[in-house]
Amino acid sequence: MKTFLKKTFFYILIAFLSCALVASHGISRYKLMADVPNPKDCVTTPSLENNRVLTQSCTNIPQTLPTQTPSQPFTPNPNLTEKERFFSAITNKLPTIPRNNTFEYILLRAYGSVFVNQNPEIKLPQKVLFTNEQETKQFQSSLTLTQVKNTSQCYLQKSAAEAFNQARSQVQIPLKSGYGASDCTRSFATNLRFWQKYANNQTLEQVRQGKETTILGVVAPPGASQHLWGLAIDLRVTTEAQKQVLNQNGWYRTVENDIPHWTYVGLPLEKLTQFGFQNKVVRNVTYWLTPL
Repeated sequence: MKTFLKKTFFYILIAFLSCALVASHGISRYKLMADVPNPKDCVTTPSLENNRVLTQSCTNIPQTLPTQTPSQPFTPNPNLTEKERFFSAITNKLPTIPRNNTFEYILLRAYGSVFVNQNPEIKLPQKVLFTNEQETKQFQSSLTLTQVKNTSQCYLQKSAAEAFNQARSQVQIPLKSGYGASDCTRSFATNLRFWQKYANNQTLEQVRQGKETTILGVVAPPGASQHLWGLAIDLRVTTEAQKQVLNQNGWYRTVENDIPHWTYVGLPLEKLTQFGFQNKVVRNVTYWLTPL
């Protein structure tokens, strides 16, 4: 009986000391539980320092606790390289960053500028390539599309359309085709049709192998176009005034050699380099390119 009482007292004492220790550090049980990720909710991504080294990031840890204030707008660490700043801006947008030298990485380099968009109303795809019409339609059905003013069939994501409408209220900016059916948000079938007009399966295989990149400034491979995401538009921009108002409203040329193509990045001009963008002038045309 005495032995039993001693053991009971011992366990009660241990429990009391444990609770006191937790309380003295201000750590709640909720906080302790939140710090332990579930392995099945973790994804593997390349390290910023070495794309061949894989690291884990977990998506199920609460980003804010009840006592925390809302997070501030994201700003990349200025001490990082351009590539690291770009990756830090898109890590929370893409569940898995494509590995270097893969087809998806090539597409991210060419068309990945949209993934730095910080507007919470903008919806981004969970990967850089849709494989078919059904997958594309499923994503597009989740978008809030708005018709661009004074067009017949030009639709963009709401924030992108509003930004473009604002630019057009300041200066006249015509669509490339003049009416907008193919200038704005496109279907997978339209993307495929344009690819087949300028390229073929042999070209696609060369792009996959990294042997051909020039074509990416002419037409996007099937399933990879920014037009599928409602964040790109083809325009006829011929004056400095047109370019300036587009930039002021978050629109930039981001695909090298594709002069009519404009992307809604949503950042002011002075912040592009902060997010790792590289400025490049080709035949007197200014592009803002990913640093990949």
